[in-house]
Amino acid sequence: MDSIFAKRMESLGTETAFEVLAKAKALEKQGRDIVHLEIGEPDFDTPKNIKEAAIKAMNTGYTHYVPSAGIPELRQTIAEYISNTRNIKVAPEEVVVTPGAKPIMFFSILALVNPGDEVLYPNPGFPIYESLINFVGAKPVPVPLKEENDFSLDPEYVKEKITKKTKMIIINSPENPTGGVLSKQDLKVIADCVNDRNDVFVLADEIYSRIIYEGKHESITAFPGMKDKTILLDGFSKTYAMTGWRLGYGAMRKDLAEKIAQLMTNSNSCTSAFVQMAGVEALKGPQKEPEKMVAEFKKRREVIVSGLNSIKGITCKKPKGAFYVFPNITGTGMNCRELGDYLLNTGGVAVLPGTSFGKYGEGYLRLSFANSVDNIKKALERIEKTLKNR
Repeated sequence: MDSIFAKRMESLGTETAFEVLAKAKALEKQGRDIVHLEIGEPDFDTPKNIKEAAIKAMNTGYTHYVPSAGIPELRQTIAEYISNTRNIKVAPEEVVVTPGAKPIMFFSILALVNPGDEVLYPNPGFPIYESLINFVGAKPVPVPLKEENDFSLDPEYVKEKITKKTKMIIINSPENPTGGVLSKQDLKVIADCVNDRNDVFVLADEIYSRIIYEGKHESITAFPGMKDKTILLDGFSKTYAMTGWRLGYGAMRKDLAEKIAQLMTNSNSCTSAFVQMAGVEALKGPQKEPEKMVAEFKKRREVIVSGLNSIKGITCKKPKGAFYVFPNITGTGMNCRELGDYLLNTGGVAVLPGTSFGKYGEGYLRLSFANSVDNIKKALERIEKTLKNR
């Protein structure tokens, strides 16, 4: 029987984190106690001042349609924030506000990439990159992130893989799932590769830019000529514990921003008005809560890295950013999917197999340390015990 679905749906992937979460929740309904290290979501509450700003906005009429590209006040605030943090000059007209940061990925690829074009992307990397590249009929060109390079993108490899068909390079720093961070020198090599190509764009996913533990965040947009060749993706979910609010944005050259806003008009109409006003408060208000979150993540990083390295068969590098570890589990003798299922079903610990993030993730697991120290310690004890009893 012929499928009722459009052919393009066959190429659309998913995010395994939500599938593992569903399995874990099903086990919890059966009375099992599960420690959740699979989902990339801060366990902190959204700061009070941001919630109060949303309530005030609702009570003062921000409950109707607003411009597709975003409320002018938020676009202005984001433009100032990006200008100050990336050391570039961004105008409000170069900012598009979206319901979460994912639409910036989707719309940028839809607006710029044709069937048959090539897109370079990190692997292991956020699975939606590859999914969307396939969805538009382009060719995904994975750039392996290797443990021996601290999971940093190899700029020389990127150089080799750029062809006449290359239309976009996706970079993510700090990176999900590995916690790797691109250095200024890495970014310079990539910038040098594309600066003389008018037809190649960089999609710079900087959603974890404020969650960094060593040094400072570097953005490719700061290199000469790169501002107009880069779509900078950022948002509020990770920094301000606002995952459920769905508020993200992109900064890009004006003509592209107009096309992305047009896609917003055709899909979402606009981002929720009162949520946008909460975003203004997030960026303009006190930053103590986000700073406290990062300090707590740093403590948790020490606990989980130390604990994993003490378990036979597992080794773990210390991530430089984000809130994930990507331990090497080849010493257990199991592949990552087998071990992930085993830890969930037998040990009561929900983790993600490395191949959820691409074929180069084999031999690794991703664990989120966006959970309490007590729960992380409980998970470590269970992992060690489960492996010993195997």
